[in-house]
Amino acid sequence: MVLARTGRLAPLGEPVDFVADLLAPKLRAGLVGIPIEIAVRDSASTVAGARAATERLITEDGARIVITVGGSAVLPAVAGTCHRLGTPCVSTTLPWQVYRDSCPPSDRAFHFCWGLDDVASVFADMWERAAGRTTVGCLWNDGSQGRALREDRCGFLPVARLRGHDVVHQPAYSEGTADFAAQVETFRDVAVITSAASASDLGAFLDRATESGLRPALVTCSRWLTYPFWRGRHELDGVATIVSWTPSHRYLSTVDGSTPAQLASAYELATGRPWAQPLGLAYAVFEIAAHALAAAADPDDPAAVADAVRTLRLDTMAGRFDLSGGPAPGIARIALAGGQWQGDRRLSVVRSRIPAVAPDAALVTR
Repeated sequence: MVLARTGRLAPLGEPVDFVADLLAPKLRAGLVGIPIEIAVRDSASTVAGARAATERLITEDGARIVITVGGSAVLPAVAGTCHRLGTPCVSTTLPWQVYRDSCPPSDRAFHFCWGLDDVASVFADMWERAAGRTTVGCLWNDGSQGRALREDRCGFLPVARLRGHDVVHQPAYSEGTADFAAQVETFRDVAVITSAASASDLGAFLDRATESGLRPALVTCSRWLTYPFWRGRHELDGVATIVSWTPSHRYLSTVDGSTPAQLASAYELATGRPWAQPLGLAYAVFEIAAHALAAAADPDDPAAVADAVRTLRLDTMAGRFDLSGGPAPGIARIALAGGQWQGDRRLSVVRSRIPAVAPDAALVTR
């Protein structure tokens, strides 16, 4: 596993590290059929660090398969290094269109995630609950995610337009440097704003919007807002996000039969922090890798391990992994819902509307 133990992505890597520690003794004991050792390396949240970590896993630790979670620049660096060294790779949490456009084509690379079109469908449901069919202001950066979101042929924009929404998606901004004055003026007359901003950029935009009197009916934001550690001075009333995994999902571990609720509870008890969506996704990629090694004709042969992943059909902690029905070769979809963080740590179900609440520790799913 390549994860971020240090650097700006470390809050995302922490729940992944927990899952690695949780599963290590169970996989070592052979609960999936053969004994498997887990090795973890730190990407340091950088492209260079991800490449170095991946190379060490393969050349020093003898990794038969590499798995990784998230990071729009870091994840492609892991996949690219695996491709160069001929090692199978399984990844998650980066929309599959961004993954496809950022990673070299490889018959040994596999991705388990949602798409930008799935995000658009979930967000459009929430836009329509808040404001009907309307004009949507798109707060998108000038990086790989922003470029993919602006793609007219597939992904986010075609779905949003098909649902009857007009979109305004200029100008783009540079991460970490924008003052968002131009974006606020562009969005002056829109009812809804959507984004894939980082936590700091979303906060800066909301500050600027509040100061200028811009009060949209709803803000939808994927990426960093999917994690509960995002705090600060912002009361995010009317801000919603995507939901890929919660303690209430009806899945079971293929390692020991545990439930999402048990996984979330173990994490909260061990760390004192609220559960996080990457718990389920990280657990799932460990399951996929472990079952592929167990099923491979020769777990020491990279081609055999890749073949085992390709033919695997597995109901994981984060849903069904099945490449045969994917939107592109080597890609399996994860289902999405929509929701908001709340302060009482309880998971409620919203059936008729999206409430305006402050984010803290629990997700409302629809």
